[in-house]
Amino acid sequence: MTETQAPPPLPKSQPSFGQRHSTIIKLLGVGALVLVLLIPLAMITGVLSERLRRRNEAVTDITSSWGREQNVIGPVLGIPYQYKAKVVKEVAAPDGKMERREVEETAIANAYFLPDTLNVSGNVQTQKLHRGIYDAVVYRAQTVLSGKFVPPDFGPLKIDLKDVQWKDAFVTIAINDLRGTREAIALDWGGAKHPMLPGSQVPGYTTGGTASLGTDQPIATEVQFSIPLDFNGSEGVFFAPFGVQNEATLKSNSPDVGFRGAFLPAERSLRPDGFDATWKVSYYGRSYPQAWTSRSGNERFNTSSVSESLFGAQFLSILDAYRYVERSIKYGVLFLVLVFTTFFQYLMVGAALCLFYLLLLSISEFIGFGWAYLIAAVASTLLITWYCRFFLGGGARTLMIGAGLTGIYTFLYITLRQQDYALLMGAIALFIVLAIVMYVTRKVDWYARDVS
Repeated sequence: MTETQAPPPLPKSQPSFGQRHSTIIKLLGVGALVLVLLIPLAMITGVLSERLRRRNEAVTDITSSWGREQNVIGPVLGIPYQYKAKVVKEVAAPDGKMERREVEETAIANAYFLPDTLNVSGNVQTQKLHRGIYDAVVYRAQTVLSGKFVPPDFGPLKIDLKDVQWKDAFVTIAINDLRGTREAIALDWGGAKHPMLPGSQVPGYTTGGTASLGTDQPIATEVQFSIPLDFNGSEGVFFAPFGVQNEATLKSNSPDVGFRGAFLPAERSLRPDGFDATWKVSYYGRSYPQAWTSRSGNERFNTSSVSESLFGAQFLSILDAYRYVERSIKYGVLFLVLVFTTFFQYLMVGAALCLFYLLLLSISEFIGFGWAYLIAAVASTLLITWYCRFFLGGGARTLMIGAGLTGIYTFLYITLRQQDYALLMGAIALFIVLAIVMYVTRKVDWYARDVS
């Protein structure tokens, strides 16, 4: 009887390509899924841009009616004078023919003088105006320009005193948006009141006020002046250092202020209910002269040189809901990566994470960013946690997902509220998260998992 031989053993099955590279495939899947979910994030960004554009249009509409950024420039003392000028004209010759001849004519020009001292005192009260669901920060400024003019020195300008027309002397200022002026402007010139009529005669400017001094007497002594101003505006208020010595004092009820321009305050005090600031500026910090004429020297005094010398305060808009949402969307990729490192395959969770930003944008237009963020974060966290309990089996892992999302949303909110330290806090948070992931996975043998 022949013995039955056992069949030869089957060859050991080799792991498939998918089994050998499962980790890499999963990581590639996570990357692809994150890229796909960037599409709805981009769409939400487009909605945000459209809403932000509508908000900016509403703010522009409000400020154009109330008053735009105000630049207060002046005062300038202007004194007309006569001078002889040679011009070429066509005149009739004795034979009746026209010929070109050089003739001498009398023309009129203006000599301009800036004050010896200029003091600016201002009280700026900000408020919010509403247009539908949109807000705009505007202000009312009550300011006084005061100081003194010294007797004009015509010698350096090569003007003969007999040619000076004192009766037509004037004082002029420039304000770039007179629609915001609340009351009539009047000049106090040595104790005498002179109304300032619309229109500026400061070279290069058209809007402002001009007062005629209306006297034939020469200015032989120092003259004190004062110009009270009460006007509306928005964004900021700035002044030009027209005096040899300039001192400006500004106070406001707004704590959100940025000091801008060619000069910073010598003293400042920032408080939760406002600020006080004082500037002390000499004329050495500007590029235009103290006196010039419309015939010569005017090339140095121009709108560009004046704009470069302006100083003042810009009232910063507190970061509104749109800016917060815009900044939070930038952390969207971080949210997706952190969640998908826990589980790889659920597109619904990614959709819920993206929907958080759309909820935040839509709700914040009506109830404010803080409450909108709370509602959107709680709704997204509860939805994702509830969904995870079905495929994670509930228990500790599900609670970890909910706790992780709560921590992420809380940290993001704190970061968004920091105007100056948001980037620093975000960078530190990313570093800490990376360090934790590296520490937790330091002993994981990814290649061994693939082979098995």
